Amino acid sequence: MILANYISDLLYRYDCVIVPNFGGFVTNRISTRIDNSTNTFYPPSKQITFNSHLNINDGLLANYIASSENISFEQASKAIVKSVIEWKIEIEKAPLQIASLGILSLNDKGQIIFEPNKKANYLPESFGLSAVNNSLVERKKEKVVTLIPEKEEKNSIPSFIKYAATAAILLTLGFVGTTIYQQNEQKESLAKQEKALEKKIQSATFVISNPLPTIELNVVKEIPKPFHVVAGAFQFPENAHKKVDQLKELGYNASILGVNKWGLTEVAYSSFSDRNEAINNLYKIQNTVSKDAWLLVKK
Repeated sequence: MILANYISDLLYRYDCVIVPNFGGFVTNRISTRIDNSTNTFYPPSKQITFNSHLNINDGLLANYIASSENISFEQASKAIVKSVIEWKIEIEKAPLQIASLGILSLNDKGQIIFEPNKKANYLPESFGLSAVNNSLVERKKEKVVTLIPEKEEKNSIPSFIKYAATAAILLTLGFVGTTIYQQNEQKESLAKQEKALEKKIQSATFVISNPLPTIELNVVKEIPKPFHVVAGAFQFPENAHKKVDQLKELGYNASILGVNKWGLTEVAYSSFSDRNEAINNLYKIQNTVSKDAWLLVKK
């Protein structure tokens, strides 16, 4: 059994996968970006980081292995412990390649350093998208050509012809000016008529003496709660409802999450909108109520 393959599968659906007694692989969403140095466009992706402090078993990895390998939860947990022991031995000798996730190594202080595999993209929305390299567009500058006026030929046109042409142009301009003046007079008259009509329309307003009262609606936006601390999964729905009633009597905001792909009805102690709050509540329940409680993330 290759443990890294199961971790890789879960990272496509979840933002955090914890390996008990070793650490947690956490993903952060990165939007589309452009590398100006190489003119490369990168699609949205999930960047993987590693946190050695997230090492308490939340049941997610073991449950997934148990369902995939068709084995019990205890057998899956033992397989994880065995793989973790092997990882710790190998990382003491040399950097450890974790399948397509990246490379784990130790620094001078004995702390685990993780270098993610930047070629792998764990964002389902970007499946099939790859980086695109685009060449620079060179813009050509147009040359400005200087116009050289032509030299007039002396005595090319007799003087009396020039005077006659000038007189004709002046007469034409006078006729055109009179026509334009008359057109402007007509436009001003039409504009005055339109303004008078607008005033009459504006004065014909309807006044409602008894308007209807204003109704104020207070709409409360429900904040999604995708993080659930699971108490158990039941084959019979009536047992799930009994478990919810028992947890509510103990003060928990218990609820039924629905039926999973194995046909079992899942019951949660509580549901949260914040991951850290959910994890803290999980640790508290594992230490005080039940060690079998685990964290379920539903988008």
